[in-house]
Amino acid sequence: MTALAVGIIGLGSYLPSRIVTNDDLAQRLDTSDEWIRTRTGIRERHYAAPEEATSDLALAAARRALDDAGLAATDVDVVIVATTTPDHPVPATAPLVAAALGLRCTAFDVNAACSGFVYGLQVGSALAAGGATVLLIGAETLTRYVDHDDRAIAVLFGDGAGAVVLRADADARIGPFDLGSDGSELEILWMRAGAAREPFDPVRHADASSRMAMRGGDVYRHAVARMTASSQAVLEAAGARIEDVDLVVGHQANRRILEAVAQRLGVPDGRSHLTVDRHGNTSAASIPLALADAREQGRLRSGDRLLLTAFGGGLTWGSCLLTWTGPVPGSDG
Repeated sequence: MTALAVGIIGLGSYLPSRIVTNDDLAQRLDTSDEWIRTRTGIRERHYAAPEEATSDLALAAARRALDDAGLAATDVDVVIVATTTPDHPVPATAPLVAAALGLRCTAFDVNAACSGFVYGLQVGSALAAGGATVLLIGAETLTRYVDHDDRAIAVLFGDGAGAVVLRADADARIGPFDLGSDGSELEILWMRAGAAREPFDPVRHADASSRMAMRGGDVYRHAVARMTASSQAVLEAAGARIEDVDLVVGHQANRRILEAVAQRLGVPDGRSHLTVDRHGNTSAASIPLALADAREQGRLRSGDRLLLTAFGGGLTWGSCLLTWTGPVPGSDG
C-alpha cells in the first residue's frame, strides 16, 4: 500500500430538491421523529424527482466539480461512476454521463455498494498518477429500491451525488488504501431478485424480494468492526496515528455506527464530519457529499490530512488517507 502523488482539484455535489423529513414519514408509517433520530441520527433525506435517474444526479455533480476545477469537460480522460443503482442493467451509467458531457472517453461503473466511492478513488487515483484527468462520481437513487412501507428500511436511505476531479499533483497524496470484501454473507444487506441469479418476475416477486433487505444488527456489528480495522490498517501502513488526522469522513450510514467507529479509533473530539442527519444513507454518494459539505462549512484547509472509511453490502469495506490540496472557500481556485 503506497500513497500516490494525486490530488482532488475539483469537488461538486448535487442533492434533489425534494426533502422528506421524519415527520413526513411518520404520517404514513408507525414511527416518529424521535424514534428515527435516536436509532439512526437521521432527521431528513432527499428524494429524486420521478423524472430524475442516477445519471441525472451524477451529471449535475460532475458539472459542478468541473467548474470547481476550472476545467472543461473536454479536459477529462476517464469517467468513473460508483453506484449500486444504475440507470439500466446494461449499459453502465458512466458512458451515459460522459455522453451528456459531450465525451467519447474511457467510462465505466464501479459497484461496491456503500464502499464504491473509496474503491473508485483507488482506481481513479492510479489512472490519474499515470497522467489521466479523472472524473469520479458517486451517485445513487436508492429510494427507488426501498420498501416504503417498511419503517426499518424506508427511514434510512436518500438520493444524491458527489463528484471529484483527480489529477497528478506533486504536492498531494492519496493513499495508502485498504480495501476488502466478504461475499459469504451477502444476505446481510442485499436485494435478492432482479439480476442473473434470480431475474425479476412480476408474479413471483410481488413481495419484498425485489427491494432492499437488511439485518440491522449484523450490519451494525460488521460496519463498526470492518471500518475500524480498515482505518487502522491504512494508518499503520502510513506510519501515522489517529491524532495526525485532521478530519475523518466516514460513510454516512448511521450516526451510531460513525460514533462507535470514532470511539474505537480514538478520534479526537471535533475531528469527524457528519451529514447523515441531513442526507440519510446515500451509499456511494455519501463520502463525496460529506466532503463537499465539510468544505462548505470551512472544515477543509489546504494540507489537511483526511481519513475516509466506508462499509457496504457485499460485504465490502475500504479506507484511505489523503492530503487535501483542492480549492477551499475564499481561495483563488
